[in-house]
Amino acid sequence: MPFKMMFILIGGLLFLASTAGYIYAKVRLRPRGESDVDEYYYEFEDQHPGLARYYAWCRVTWGGIITAMLLIFLALVL
Repeated sequence: MPFKMMFILIGGLLFLASTAGYIYAKVRLRPRGESDVDEYYYEFEDQHPGLARYYAWCRVTWGGIITAMLLIFLALVL
């Protein structure tokens, strides 16, 4: 299997999985209105467990999306 095809397949699957994970994180992991995030001082709100998990998932999935786009770009350019 040529490396271009492998880059496209891996990049495409990674893009789909990361996009689905990002949407899931934005919809389901965001702390709701009844959470105690408002009780935290704004400088320490990233230490809230729910908010920290939400930010971590958003960063990881966004990194996966960027990596997938880079793989697809490399497959098209090389």
